[in-house]
Amino acid sequence: MSTRNLTLLTDLYELTMMQGYYAKGQNEKVIFDVFFRQNPCNNGYSVCAGLEQVIEYIKNLNFTYEDVDYLRSLGIFSEDFLHYLSGFHFSGDIYAIPEGTVIFPKEPLLKVVAPIMEAQLVETAILNIINHQSLIATKTSRIVFAANGDGIMEFGLRRAQGPDAGLYGARAAMIGGCVGTSNVLAGQMFDVPVMGTHAHSWIMSFPDEYTAFKTYADMYPENCTLLVDTYDTLKSGVPNAIRVFQEYKDAGKKFKKYGIRLDSGDLAYLSKKARKMLDEAGFTDATICASNDLDEYLLHDLKMQGAAIDSWGVGTNLITSKDCPSFGGVYKLAAIQNEDGEFIPKIKISENTEKITNPGNKTIYRIYEKATGKVKADLICFADETFDTSQDLHLFDPLETWKKTKLPGGSYTMREILVPVFRHGECVYKSPSVREIADYCKREKDTLWDETKRLFYPHRVYVDLSPRLYEVKKSLLDQMNKTD
Repeated sequence: MSTRNLTLLTDLYELTMMQGYYAKGQNEKVIFDVFFRQNPCNNGYSVCAGLEQVIEYIKNLNFTYEDVDYLRSLGIFSEDFLHYLSGFHFSGDIYAIPEGTVIFPKEPLLKVVAPIMEAQLVETAILNIINHQSLIATKTSRIVFAANGDGIMEFGLRRAQGPDAGLYGARAAMIGGCVGTSNVLAGQMFDVPVMGTHAHSWIMSFPDEYTAFKTYADMYPENCTLLVDTYDTLKSGVPNAIRVFQEYKDAGKKFKKYGIRLDSGDLAYLSKKARKMLDEAGFTDATICASNDLDEYLLHDLKMQGAAIDSWGVGTNLITSKDCPSFGGVYKLAAIQNEDGEFIPKIKISENTEKITNPGNKTIYRIYEKATGKVKADLICFADETFDTSQDLHLFDPLETWKKTKLPGGSYTMREILVPVFRHGECVYKSPSVREIADYCKREKDTLWDETKRLFYPHRVYVDLSPRLYEVKKSLLDQMNKTD
């Protein structure tokens, strides 16, 4: 990201609106929220990812001479405005939920507080980055859950929608819980494990399968996983793999890690048969890896059928989130600062209740059950609101307000999850490494109830509004609906 200028990675209307604000001398400070309305894949939660790339984008935000010349060539921008762009830099504040945090619909996972021209420009790129990585991290988390402790390897680079999707998709997959990736550039850039075996072409390029296996084993005794389904898995592939393993054993050699990979056929049946053959030959510690158009649903079924598989290589369905290819994050105006420096709440109205926004300068508190450490709910409130956990806390559903609950004082804890990232244009946040984010994400998922993590019909985690925020929202709605 840092080697490329992504300033023009924006929709044209961001620039035309900026010019409109510039022409009218309108550049008051505003607040925009990034949020999403529905968890992808009908999941019970989502995983936030992409913040590090947002930070890099904001740090490198500037219009080069070439950028300005290109915009001039479009014939729609004034010279005064182009001159303003030539000296542009981001001077605002950004708050965000850290990467790897579990997140839920309707809550602001990133907040931009900046002059309106600046806040408008960054909309598209922020959404592009956050939407993509959060989607892939969430999809990966589902697949990891279905694997029930088995390792998931990200194998999707060749099927991703371009180099960036493959690269940053691999990053997001590691955050979501993968143990490694086949993407070597991702391994280099993000310091994550790279993994892989060999292709069918390796087998086919030799006179016979045994010779191919033996050559590979001689070259890679530290990690020898043999692809056994090029010709006939049970009649040729597994027996030839066992032959190579036995020869190494007879020669007094030892593999550090070894096994076979299945890439076609009925993986449950073949893995159980292969496991029996390996065990009977004395190779009980040989691992079985499987690939072949896997997703969380197939993994779930294969695990239920007792498939004897230790690790899984997941490609297309992970890196593209094939069944749900869009995260759906949006960027909405929440407040405008008046001449007295006060932020005036703004609301977007829609006939679709789910699309009505939450107004004002907000933050989020995560509420945990003290006895278990599990998430009870998230509470959206105004940024200046505080809470005393020794007092009773009353929560209610902001849409179905008759649904209420009381948390007795002392029975819960609260944590503010929006943190400052930029202040006055300067970055004040240091991104953890991808491995650190992945470890944090694993701990985050441990705070969820099992009912929220299940693949099918998960329990919903409630995102509530503070009474004060709810009353302001209700008042704005009433004002909008006044009739003469």
